[in-house]
Amino acid sequence: MTEDSKPGESAMDKMRGMAKEMAGKASGNDRMKAEGKTDQAKGKAKEAAEDAKETMGGVKDSMTDDDKH
Repeated sequence: MTEDSKPGESAMDKMRGMAKEMAGKASGNDRMKAEGKTDQAKGKAKEAAEDAKETMGGVKDSMTDDDKH
């Protein structure tokens, strides 16, 4: 998770984006559809950052565990 995001925020961004995109498609509003795609991309980017941070935490833990043995 990034420092300025909260747990589940990436999923909320993706869901909000899907809803906006569907509403934009249904109403013919290209701007809303584009905003939805942007929100989804933002959610995916936050999720990738969260995953990377977790992975780095695991790497750090594994390195410190080796030093103790």
